[in-house]
Amino acid sequence: MRTGLSQLEDASNSKTNHADERREDSSQSRVSVRNMKLRDLLQGAEASIPASAEELEIRQVACDSRKVQPRALFFALHGAKADGNAFIRDAVSRGAAAIASEEAAPAAIPSSVPWIQVREARKALAAAAANFFSHPAASLQLVAVTGTNGKTTTTSLIDAIVKASGAKTGLFGTIAYHTPLGEYPAPNTTPESVDLQGFLAEIRDADGKFGVLEASSHSLAMDRLWGCHFAAAVFTNLTREHMDYHKTFEDYFAAKKTLFEGTGAGAPEVAVLNTDDEYGKRLSGLAKKTMTYGLESDADITTKKFQLTFNGLAFAAQTPNGKVQVASPLVGRINVYNILAAIGAAQALGLSNEIIEAGIRGLESVSGRFQRIDLGQPYFVVVDYAHTDDALENLIRTARELNPKGRIITLFGCGGGKDRTKRPVMGEVTGRLSDLTILSSDNPRTEDPLKIISDIIVGLQKTAGKYLIEPDREKAIGVAMDEARAGDIILLAGKGHENYQILADRTLEFDDRDMARRALRERGYSAPRTETGNGVPKNGSKFGT
Repeated sequence: MRTGLSQLEDASNSKTNHADERREDSSQSRVSVRNMKLRDLLQGAEASIPASAEELEIRQVACDSRKVQPRALFFALHGAKADGNAFIRDAVSRGAAAIASEEAAPAAIPSSVPWIQVREARKALAAAAANFFSHPAASLQLVAVTGTNGKTTTTSLIDAIVKASGAKTGLFGTIAYHTPLGEYPAPNTTPESVDLQGFLAEIRDADGKFGVLEASSHSLAMDRLWGCHFAAAVFTNLTREHMDYHKTFEDYFAAKKTLFEGTGAGAPEVAVLNTDDEYGKRLSGLAKKTMTYGLESDADITTKKFQLTFNGLAFAAQTPNGKVQVASPLVGRINVYNILAAIGAAQALGLSNEIIEAGIRGLESVSGRFQRIDLGQPYFVVVDYAHTDDALENLIRTARELNPKGRIITLFGCGGGKDRTKRPVMGEVTGRLSDLTILSSDNPRTEDPLKIISDIIVGLQKTAGKYLIEPDREKAIGVAMDEARAGDIILLAGKGHENYQILADRTLEFDDRDMARRALRERGYSAPRTETGNGVPKNGSKFGT
């Protein structure tokens, strides 16, 4: 699929900040070359097309000048940190045949390159992309999951259920983008509209019928999903995040709400809402049909009793379509919510309870989400992506529920160039709930790691929590191992599946899971062993990776 990722995106949607240049381009050519007349390409977009340009043949739609190929229509988008209009000359030099922008044409543009003024560039881009790929979304049943936490696991569960039905599908989220043709790196949680439409075309052209995606607040604010109709839209929860971008919590909620109001193609067929969350209740009635889930409320999909163990979850879910017997390797109360959400979405797609049960049972783990590392050590080591105060609290409480007798040692940091307001809040959470906190670096980017840590300490010092400081994350992991006793749980929080660390001047290969294994080997551990009957490891936790 030859389109292009926007160089103008708000970088806070991706923890990489687009600085990890080692990641491959996620728009490699897997869709056959297409041609379309400019007037047809911009059908449905509010655009002023010069009469002399209507018959112009376009072979590519792009919003990143670096990806422009000959005969491209280049969209100059206003971004949070850059303006696409500054890259027009570069796009033209690479062969752009026409330019679309909200701005009037500058004098410096060659007269041979038509200028199309559009009212809303991002919506016009989404409409053009859908036209270019012959509206693939119309051939698929799409599911979008939005919320602060739980999106990746919930979409992974829905994807597993759809695959259990034997259907071909696609999955798009924080970890990677998947289509029937293979896997692409994920520079953003939700693909840019032009990339998304190309991915959906891959699913359609492979006779797939479904697509499942994480809908970030940035993607909704930036109209990346414009023109897509959803068979099901899922809301997980809403807590503090991305305040550097949305400015107020109501603005953040308003972006999420857009999914349920409809993204330019009508309201979703079914909204699946967590009504244990007050913001979930506020979304009721926006979609054509509402289905609720939760543990505390009188929800459509719920469970009254469940078992929480390191071996996974087992419970019976009550649903409008009868009981669903859940047996899942996933752990923790938060995954009860994620599973209930996935059941709701799957039922909205018309899938049977038997298929739902098989899909849930078959998803063994989600990369970097409560992922256990075991080389035979007498304590637990868990890697998790938790990078908000709510996610961190859920992580620590899950660890405490699963292992109430052991100590909890939490290692985390906060990303540089991001929302500073959450740092002291996260510090207060871990100081209150952990037995020991080790403060270190996440992806510091251009900020001084010690200044980030100082922001965290402001909140941590409101508690009686003990803490240590080691800015070097690899060394900090070793410190955590040295502090641990038999039966303790070490939580390596914040980076999860990430295999890089972004510093001011370079991006390093860095994976908490690999670093944990290295630290354990250096301390003489080499292989999983056995555990005692109470679930506390004797010579190892019995849980592999």
